[in-house]
Amino acid sequence: QVQLVESGGGLVQPGGSLRLSCAASGSILSINTKGWYRQAPGQQRELVASITSGGITNYADSVKGRFTISRDNAKNTVYLQMNSLKPEDTAVYYCNLNQGPRINYWGQGTQVTVSS
Repeated sequence: QVQLVESGGGLVQPGGSLRLSCAASGSILSINTKGWYRQAPGQQRELVASITSGGITNYADSVKGRFTISRDNAKNTVYLQMNSLKPEDTAVYYCNLNQGPRINYWGQGTQVTVSS
């Protein structure tokens, strides 16, 4: 089994920054993809960014140039640095670990609110 524990959410003003962290523990395979998703009220969960164990990254168009995903394989941790935050970035952010087809694990979610 795998556990994902997120941290770093909170309230920030527009234009501000936050850094999310997600630490994984349990049966972690060496080859996997870690990602961050978000879900705003009344909307579907969407991919924000992902990074493979080899370091290949993928970003949603809405966050390109503002968010950066990174990972520390030794610590089984993935980070999401969010800069130039906008009110439309407000959502619950979920950490995801994918270890193969239909093998997905999710964190409990952390609230990010961008408001003045």
